Amino acid sequence: MNSLKLLSSKLRKALAQLPHLPRALSLVWQVARRWTIAWVVLLVVQGLLPVAVVYLTKLVVDGMVETLRSGGEWPSVRNVLISVVLLGVVMLLIEVARGAGRLVRTVQSELLQDHIHALIHEKSASVDLAFCEFPDYFDHLHRARGEATYRPVALLENLGSLFQNGITLIAMGAILVPLGPWLAIALIISTFPAFFVVLRYALAEYQWRLRTTADERRTWYYDWVLTATEAAAELRLFGLEKHFQSAYQSLRRKLRNERLRLTWQQSLAELGASMLALLITGAAMLWMVWNATRGLITLGDLALIYAAFNQGQRLMRTLLESVGQLYANSLFLGNLFEFLSLEPRVVAPAPDKAKTPREVRQQISFQDVSFSYPQSQRQALDNFSLTIPAGRIVALVGPNGAGKSTLVKLLCRFYDPASGRIEIDGTNIRQISTPHLRRLITVLFQQPVHYNATVRENIEYGNLSNEMQQSEVEAAVVAAGAEKIVAKLPEGYENILGKWFSGGTELSVGEWQRISLARAFFRRAPIIILDEPTSALDPWAEADWLRRFRELARGHTAIVITHRFTTAMYADEIHVMDSGRIVESGTHDHLLRQNGPYAESWTKQMTIAEVALPQEV
Repeated sequence: MNSLKLLSSKLRKALAQLPHLPRALSLVWQVARRWTIAWVVLLVVQGLLPVAVVYLTKLVVDGMVETLRSGGEWPSVRNVLISVVLLGVVMLLIEVARGAGRLVRTVQSELLQDHIHALIHEKSASVDLAFCEFPDYFDHLHRARGEATYRPVALLENLGSLFQNGITLIAMGAILVPLGPWLAIALIISTFPAFFVVLRYALAEYQWRLRTTADERRTWYYDWVLTATEAAAELRLFGLEKHFQSAYQSLRRKLRNERLRLTWQQSLAELGASMLALLITGAAMLWMVWNATRGLITLGDLALIYAAFNQGQRLMRTLLESVGQLYANSLFLGNLFEFLSLEPRVVAPAPDKAKTPREVRQQISFQDVSFSYPQSQRQALDNFSLTIPAGRIVALVGPNGAGKSTLVKLLCRFYDPASGRIEIDGTNIRQISTPHLRRLITVLFQQPVHYNATVRENIEYGNLSNEMQQSEVEAAVVAAGAEKIVAKLPEGYENILGKWFSGGTELSVGEWQRISLARAFFRRAPIIILDEPTSALDPWAEADWLRRFRELARGHTAIVITHRFTTAMYADEIHVMDSGRIVESGTHDHLLRQNGPYAESWTKQMTIAEVALPQEV
């Protein structure tokens, strides 16, 4: 009774996954329509050919018996030869169909994998930045990306096997039932235990994978730390290699032992199911031999019944295994579709209502903006208000965590504030098309990406929407003060940066920052935002770059976020932030006269600089 309840529970869970199948099939049809038609035709052919082999084997055996009885007369011999030739042709066709099917499946699987990877990449790029704050998002991404490489292909194999073997089984049944209806019943009963085992352990593996996703991601992280260039120096300096190797091996050992335990239990269960199936097969064989000795069936009938029953049981077992694997792969495809169903919370306005300003003519304003990051109780901004006049350079200074970089993320609409408004020339940015809003802005982030591409590509990534001339690329390089860096590279603008690919040249932190600055300038947007633009520059390079920047920023609205007051002093206005609020505002000279937080921090920075300078000299 308990076993029936357990089986019923498994079946309900299996049926709950069926809605994923039509969506998976629609993906296959969408990306490989003609190949899918060819695949179905080949499956029908491959499903019928084994039945033809069984039937022709009966004709060969009966023909040989007739030939022996007739003393080798030509008509009997001719019938045997025709049956043998036909049997050979059918077996050759089986090999041809198998090879053609392999080719079609390969094309299907390659197209499907590429399409699914494209869907994952598109979704990853379109979801809100807020999703990246949740470990659960990375669990979803890990499962979707990890299974996308082979689960859809396995699903195709399962469906193909199910369809092909189903056709063969039905055709075999048409041959088997007239010779003994109870044989078909025995065949079905003998496969029930195997079906139960497959279904049970397919669900068990899925649940184990869900439970260990975080551990799997941690092993990926340890592997990255042990092999990535970014961590190589610290690993060696602090002697961390053994620590991370031990952590990786310990976690892998835990996962491996759990997987082996699950496999061992499944193997024992499959062995029990196979023994039961063998007992039923043995009983059926004894019945067939008994009837043959009594002359109730011919040797050809005996060969047909044996082959049909033997193949039928194998096919039934394969069929049920395919159902189980289909169920398992559907479970894992559920992870993919769950990831693809993530919806952004930062929603763009309807196209017919979206506004598309082309420049900042008046001001950018933050009005009573409050915001806290996901899963954080601390307010990053608390009723924050700030007006940035058009065409001005504004510096934001303050301690770490004051909310300076948060302003950038909100202005770019990576997040929406919990309350308050952000406006450009009186228009709420929620009313501006999100792609259009971001085209108005260029940003040098605090940790810019080091693209392992050519110098030209690194800079052109700042604006791929328009065809740019070489002169404009060079102008951006000059504006960033990176012309000497490019000049010393062996291949100039065509030199690959980074060490991921052959022929690449690694840059220093300061040189990478110059290239990133050039990329930001290349965008030629009306709003320029620079987050710690001079953090990797020495004082001499900083002074040179700041002079260039004032020329470049003319006619643009610029926001400079910095800890360096030597950078902030070049701004038209300086705003000092602390705990998500503005605590001081004014020009450099005005703030020094106020003797407030800015003047105090300026004095400390200058004292440190005076102490450090003689040591450097």
